[in-house]
Order: sequence, then C-alpha cells, then structure tokens
Amino acid sequence: MKAFLSILFVCLSIICSAQETGTIIGKLIDEDMENVPLAFVNVMVERTNKGTISDFDGNYKINDLQPGTYNLMFSYVGYGTVKISDIMVKPNQTTTINTALHANAALLDQVVIKVASRRDSPVALLLEQREAIEIKESIGALELAKLGIGDAATATTKISGVTASESSGDLYVRGLGDRYLYTTMNGLPIPSDDIERKNINLELFPTRVVQNISISKTYSPENYADQASGTINIQTRELLGKSEFGIGLESGVNTNVAQGGVWENFKQSPNMNQVGFGLYADDIPTRDALTQQKWDPESAALPINYKYSFTAGKRFGEKFEVLFTGSHSGEYEYKEGIFHQYRRNFIDVSFDDVREWQTTIETTALLNLGYEFNNDHNLKAVSFFINKLTDQVYEAGRNGKGFVFEETNPSEGLSQFRRDQNTKQTRLWVNQLIGEHSLGDKNNLDWALGYNLVYADEPNRIRNEINFNEDRIEFGDTGGFQQRKSYQKIDDRELNARLKDDFSIFENETSALNFIVGGNYRNKQRDFASRFFGVRESGSNVIAPTSLNQISAVFTPENFDAGLFQINDLEEDSYNATLKSAAGFAVINYRVDKFNFNIGARYQDALLSVDYNIGNIPGRLGVSEKSYNNIYPSFNVRYSLNEKNNLRLAASKTITLPEFKEIAPFEYVSPTGQVTRGNPDLEASTNYNLDLKWEFFPTNDQLISMTGFYKRIEDPINKVQTRGSAGVLSYFNSGKKAEIYGLELDANLNLIASEDNSDFKLDLGLNATRMWHSQDLKENRNSEGTLLNTFRYKNLTEEGLQGASNWIFNTSLNFSNNATNEFLATVSANYASDKIYALGAPEIQTQSAIYYNDAIVEKGFVKLNAIFSKELNENIKIGLQGKNLLNPKIERTQLVKPPGEVEIEQTVKSFRKGMVLSLSLNYTF
Repeated sequence: MKAFLSILFVCLSIICSAQETGTIIGKLIDEDMENVPLAFVNVMVERTNKGTISDFDGNYKINDLQPGTYNLMFSYVGYGTVKISDIMVKPNQTTTINTALHANAALLDQVVIKVASRRDSPVALLLEQREAIEIKESIGALELAKLGIGDAATATTKISGVTASESSGDLYVRGLGDRYLYTTMNGLPIPSDDIERKNINLELFPTRVVQNISISKTYSPENYADQASGTINIQTRELLGKSEFGIGLESGVNTNVAQGGVWENFKQSPNMNQVGFGLYADDIPTRDALTQQKWDPESAALPINYKYSFTAGKRFGEKFEVLFTGSHSGEYEYKEGIFHQYRRNFIDVSFDDVREWQTTIETTALLNLGYEFNNDHNLKAVSFFINKLTDQVYEAGRNGKGFVFEETNPSEGLSQFRRDQNTKQTRLWVNQLIGEHSLGDKNNLDWALGYNLVYADEPNRIRNEINFNEDRIEFGDTGGFQQRKSYQKIDDRELNARLKDDFSIFENETSALNFIVGGNYRNKQRDFASRFFGVRESGSNVIAPTSLNQISAVFTPENFDAGLFQINDLEEDSYNATLKSAAGFAVINYRVDKFNFNIGARYQDALLSVDYNIGNIPGRLGVSEKSYNNIYPSFNVRYSLNEKNNLRLAASKTITLPEFKEIAPFEYVSPTGQVTRGNPDLEASTNYNLDLKWEFFPTNDQLISMTGFYKRIEDPINKVQTRGSAGVLSYFNSGKKAEIYGLELDANLNLIASEDNSDFKLDLGLNATRMWHSQDLKENRNSEGTLLNTFRYKNLTEEGLQGASNWIFNTSLNFSNNATNEFLATVSANYASDKIYALGAPEIQTQSAIYYNDAIVEKGFVKLNAIFSKELNENIKIGLQGKNLLNPKIERTQLVKPPGEVEIEQTVKSFRKGMVLSLSLNYTF
C-alpha cells in the first residue's frame, strides 16, 4: 500500500505540474421534454479535431484545450443544431457551458420517437464501455437485430474471445468454459436449466426480451467472486417511448430436414402425443408407461420451423409503465453422423450411421413494470417465464454394422441397434424487484430481490438396445435395463438479493472520490431424482420383434401378463443440494484528471452441500460438503490519454466453486452411452487474473482495442476420462496449476459512408483472439516414492486447458442505406480453432505410457450467417435469414496408438446441423 501511495503521489505531481491547458464541461437538456437530460449529443469544437458525446445524464467534457477562444457545435439527429460562439478557455481553468436543444418538428415524427433514448444502440454501449471502470464489452438490441441474431447465446459470440460449442452447447470466454463463468439477469443470479451446466442455456433468451448483453472480463467486488473468465449480464427490455404494439411472424426450414426420406418421416417420440402447446401432460406414471405407451417413434405432420411473437407496452401518465412481450416457436433439426469410442487405444463402440431428430417448442414471456415516484426514486418489477420442450429421437446401428464390445459377439455375426427417445421439459420463472434511489446529491442507493424457480424434467425417457443380423433379432440383456423407461426431475428454488450504496465524498472538475459498499446473498436449493424401470425377458430369446420398427408389438400387456417379460425396478437415485453464499464488499473509486483508480475487496462465505442417495456408490448414501470463505481483492486503473484513448490495467483474485453436478456422483448416460459422473472429492480452484487494455474511439460509433491478459488457475477443474472405465467422464483437479496468456483485437469500423451518413453505410466488425495455454498433470506419490495415482499418460507431463482454442475469430459486414424505409444486409462469420473436449487419462496407472485413452479434441470450423431486411413502410418490415450457410462438419477426434503401431487421428463423433433458411414479417402499430 505504501508503494502504491508513493506511485500515486508521483503521478499526481507530474500531472499537476504539466497542466497548462483548459477544459470545457457542461450539461445538455431537452427543453421540449421538461428539461430531461439529453444523451448521445455530438459536441464538436469548431476548426479542431476535438469533440465528444454527452453521457446518459447529459454531461459532457472536453479536455486539453489550449488557451484561446472557441466555438462549440451541438448536434443530434432530429434536433436543431446549436452553436455557441466566443467561449474563452484559460489555462488550468474549467469553463462551464450548459445549453438546451429543441426537437426539429419536421423530423420529430420520423426520427425522435424511434431513436432518441435508445440505450441499447451501439453508440450508447460504446459510450458506456468507454466510461466503465472494469473491462467490459456489450452488444445491444439494435445491433442484434441488424445481425439477425435470435438468442443471447449467439449474441455473446460476437464479443471478442467468446465461442460456443456446437456439439456440447457450452459457452467459452477466453478458453474457459461453463464452470468459470457467471450469469446474471439485471445484476441478479439466474439458475441453470440443465443438470450438466452451471449457467443457464442462453439460447433460452430470445433477443426480443434483451436490451443489451454485456460481458465484464475483469472482476469487480460488486459481483460474485465465483468466476475466472467473466460475468455475463442480460439486461432485460424496457418500454421504448410512450407506447409499443407489434406482432411478428417467421417461418423457415432446415435443409437437413427438407431432404428426401426425412421430410415425410420426421421422427418424434410417443411422448409427443401427450404434448400440447409445448406442455407435457404427465398423466401416465413412468412404470405404467412400460405397457400403456408405445415404444416406437412416430412421424411429425409438417416439420416446418415457425415463430410468432407479440409485444405491447404503454406509459400511463408520467410515473407508471408496463411492457409485455411473448413468443411461441417450433423448430425441427435432423443430423447424420458417426460415433466411435476407444478404450486402451482399441475401438470398443462403433456406429457409422448415427441419426438424430429433434423437435423444440419454446414459449417465453417477459413482463416489466416500472414506477417512477419522482426523479430520485424508481421501482421496477420484472417477471420472466420460459417453457422449453425438446424431443429427441436418436438411432444408431440400423445399417447392421453397429458394434458394442460388451454387447455383441462378432463370432455370432450380430450387430447392435440403439434407439434413445427423450423429452425434456424445462420451466423457468425468474422474478425480480429492483429499486434505485438518490438520497441527496451525493448518495445513490440501489437494491434488488430475486426469487427463481426451475422445473427441469425428463418425464419419460425410452431406451432400446437390440442385437440382430439378417436372420434374427434379439433383445440386448446385459444388466436387465437395456430395454427401459426412466424419469429425471430437477426442482430448483433460489432466493437472492443485493444492496449497493454509492457515496460521493467530493467531486469537482478535475477530481472525484467515491466510496461504494454493499452486500449479496444467495440461498439455492435443489431436489434431484432419477429412476429406471427395465424390461427383461423371462428366459433366453423367449420372444423378439419382427423388425426394428415393431418393438411396441412385443411389449404388450398380454405378453407381460403371460409372464414373457419381467419388470426390473431400481431404487430411485436422488440428491438434495444447498448453496448458501453471503458476501460484503467495499470499493474506493478515485478520479483525478486523466486517471481513475478503483480499489476494492469482497469477503465471501460460501457453503456447498450435497446429500446423496445414489446406486453406483457403495452403501448408496453420502454427503459432500465444501466450505470456502476468503477475501477477493481487485485493482482497476483507467488512464484517459485523451477523449478518444483509454489505457486500462486490472488485477484480481477469484474462486471457482464446484457445481452440484460436479460433486454429486450420479451417472448421466447420453444417447450414445457415454456416462458423465460427478466427483465428491472435487475442490474449488483459485484464480489470479491480470489484464492490460488499450481502447481507441475514432468516432462515437467506432472502436479499436487491443488487450493482453494472463490467468493463473490453481487446482484447475477439468472434464477427464475416468481411469479404468470405458466411456465415463468425470471432473477432477487434474493439475496443480494452469496458465493462460492471450491477446485480443477488437475493431468496429465504418468502411464506407456518404459524407453525412444519410445515404448509405458499410460497417465492419472484427474481433480476434490468440491464446497460449497449458496445465501440468498431477502425479501423486507417497513418501517412499510409490505411485498412488496419476493423470499423466503417454509420458505427457503437461496438456492444454480443456475448452481453450488457440485462435478465435468473429466478424460481420453490415450494410445500411439509412433511408426512411431502411434496407439492411449483414454477413457474419465465426471461427474457433481446435480445443480439448475432454482430457486423456491412463487406463492402467503403472503402465500409463501404453494403456491410456488420449484426449478428445473438438475440431475447429467456420459458421457463416446472412440476413437481409427491408422496411416496406413505417409499419411493415420483412426479412430473409440464412444460418449456418456453409453447413460444416462438426467433429471430435482422438489420437489412437495400439501397441506396436503408428499413432493416427480417428474421428470419434461427427455430424452436420444443416442450413436454416427463414422468412419473417413484423408489423408495428
């Protein structure tokens, strides 16, 4: 601290001694709207290259003006230009110029109502980014609409260093995946909809309910410390103007679905007979469904994608506003590919004809209520509801070439057929109450309360494994559960809260000091249950279906009553989990001329407990309890070289807590048979983060930035292939430390524009990231040197970090004619190079150089999208979208080296998702 104060004193002395220029500051108001502050006004100094734009409160500031007389020009679209002449600037002094702007009546109806206060515009978000303390990047609703982005998950990939896995669905920021991220909505935590993830699937958030999405890549004590790569915040929509009313229709098709043989026979599980408007009617208990429900899939009538939406909002008087927006959609996907699994460098599962049909029905609704008591006190209530139903039919081995080492005997000439049918129903309800208060000129208090509910169920999963050849068909019978129906239920309840008080000690033209204190609280409860009901023949080959499509004809009540089949009933697997977290934080923010110093710390006490009753654990019962309490400091410095350039330095310490799914030893079986299991011995990771960033804002809507970052993770958590088990993945602290170095380049540029931007505009958005990453692999020995366990294999002592790509590129090219009835065209592309999906592991500890499973790698690919839209008049807008236009192969590979042979790369999974083409129509009243 003494060293820091000494450096600060020297910096202040240098700045003060060098101060020979003057400053102009002021506040701009809209005189036609009861003198409310006017944001995003262009302020230019005539005959110079100096200028700025006003912030959300209408304030502006122009530094480093040589002494003299100047003229200021104030301009904003839809408002009359204001010129103030003969402003005297003196050295070491600040001149204040406040003024009002009037709306231009000729432009008001066309422009002001549509554009005036859009805080989700690129200009507004770049202004926020420029003024932010932490390193933060955002994308708003206007940009999302221009890029044709339909959900929040895709939106985040437009931010530098962010990628999404098309195969797993995980989101990666700077190479760190789901467990290292933290997601909030309006600053409050929101739950996950999936047992396999810490964060909610952002695909559930249509961009229609989003005002902006931001990623803070550096830690602030105001946020939860359970992150290493960033915090994602979704700011929900508010009413635009005084009223809104509109409807939207969209229809399209996936090219994989439209092909012959699929279109007329698009498969759905028999569960869809119990689905109405995306809601599953759970009126048949899973055990009874063995005999009272079909086992064979059925066909969808017309697999065309559709979506319709509705938005309505109104402001009542000057205090109360209401906004409701809802949508309902259906989407159909079909994939073909392969799945291979290797154990000890030998193949033990092989399917070359994997096919998957997926139906997704989604309903969303957002209600936003706002009440403004006066200019100092505001209250907002937000309720967000999601219902998502996904129906999947997975088949492999129909071609008679499927091979499973533990099931089929090549000497008998049998192959295996697998079918997995699963319906997932997720209902999520997020409720928030948010208050903002100005307690005098120097004290701002804001608070929020949240209550979240999640019901994520798999009410009736159907599984069949059949061995067959041209002459006979036999039911698989290993373990008595190869023909089964099962259920899985997740009930989550969470209460959370935050409180923050921002107190200004002093503020003047050259310096300011703020003190921020507050706290957070979370109490999250989860009830999890899963149960299997298997069907087994009473003897060997007692009865068999006549074909792979006639399983329902065999599993009949009559055959069960006749004793041909018996029902195996496993005890229910369950766990009850609790996360309690309480934290307090304090931050000092000191601004002096061009410097801004932000120093803070957070004390966080977290208790994580999982009480489980699981069949794959000896004795079934167990408890895993983790307690972590520590101080997590942060240090941020921003230096404004001038109005257009910033330098930033950030350093922090954070933690990565294990998740419920990572420490509960329940085994989740994928359709391919790959098992993911939690590890009760998993411990938290400790993260040290360092960032250095340069930002350049050529104009108020352009940005060029370069960031260098470093992360050190102690006891990193990785998904690893479990030693001695085929197809089982689990979570381990497999290394003592991991290190990541990276460079990010971000650019948003206007390539071509008419002189006044009134005729056309061509913009380029580009971000690129290069990373270097490695982690050691643990090897534990006792005091005598005897090997206890190791994560090293084939003589490797280091490995890359799971999920990290060496290269990431995102780019978009946007054209607008800027006409009254605007035409937009956008082409966007994303690329992430190869990354490790799961680390390798030895099969035999003492012979890890020979008997091992190598790392599974997800190959890089390019995704290309295009969107065209045209406003026919002030009410009607039409659009054409093309997604995944290159339809690349999505592929996972693994290096395989049987003893004495040459190591070769083998594909273990691959598929293509197909192009999606759609037309849309939107009508605004």
